[in-house]
Amino acid sequence: MTSALGSAPTGRDDRRARPTPTRAHRSRWARAAGTGWLYVLPALVMYAVFVLRPLALTLQYSLYDWNGIGVARWVGLDNYLTVFTDSDLLKIIGNAIVLIVFFSFIPVALGLLVASMVRRITTGPFGTVVRTILFLPQVIPLVAAGIAWSWLLSSNGLVNQVLRAVGLGGVARAWLGDFDTALPAVGVIGAWVLLGLCTILLVTGMSKIDPALYEAARLDGAGPVREFFAVTLPSLRQEIGVCLTVTIIAALASFDIVYISTSGGPGLQTTVPGLEIYRLAFSQRQVGLASALAVVLMLLVLACVLPIQRLSRGEKS
Repeated sequence: MTSALGSAPTGRDDRRARPTPTRAHRSRWARAAGTGWLYVLPALVMYAVFVLRPLALTLQYSLYDWNGIGVARWVGLDNYLTVFTDSDLLKIIGNAIVLIVFFSFIPVALGLLVASMVRRITTGPFGTVVRTILFLPQVIPLVAAGIAWSWLLSSNGLVNQVLRAVGLGGVARAWLGDFDTALPAVGVIGAWVLLGLCTILLVTGMSKIDPALYEAARLDGAGPVREFFAVTLPSLRQEIGVCLTVTIIAALASFDIVYISTSGGPGLQTTVPGLEIYRLAFSQRQVGLASALAVVLMLLVLACVLPIQRLSRGEKS
């Protein structure tokens, strides 16, 4: 009996005998994971150096009163208090929010309309020409677009010449220099630039909609408008979410078009946070206040974009 018991395998012996393949598997997995991290490491290093480190420094500088050269003085949250209490800075943030209407909502709405019109002609050579023309503003550098539109909207520009030619000379004005029209004029430039991107994204999304859905809607007696709201619009939630995300970020972070076309004038009518951050940091040497405004702008972007991303994903699921 003793020999039988001694020769019988026990649970403890089994557990001691099994770990060898498990350890080998874990070793192979560790080597594979290490190799994967080596591939990712260069990108992580670049991200840490050019994104995470500047972000951390911006947060640090926002807590100091510093001119960029001399000794920094700790002020805590005073710079943030200035951002939220200074009337000029609040107006500048408000300008960026107004531009969201022109840079985001108008291009998306017009993009849906134009995409619905060209959906049936997106195949073939003519469709390629249409997509190219619509996407052309995205290819043109923003600096060139700003210069061109500055000429068009000047006192003697093409827009005013056309208005005078049709008998509407009383409406003509220096669109980018008038206190009432400067900000909407900048918004029109941004809408023109972003309309092509939104249209191309929406046309691409429409091409993936099952044609059977449209046939079923027509059989139910749906007209073009009802077909759009019942079939097209619900099927484009993800694409609309992408368009809103990209265009809202472009509105809040706008700099090129404003700097070239108006330089923020007249007064502060077209000054946006990106331009004011540049002025505060490099012209007025208020690096701490510029950093605080940059942090507030980042939080504003997140507050606008994250709900859109959650809604679009939730609707898709």
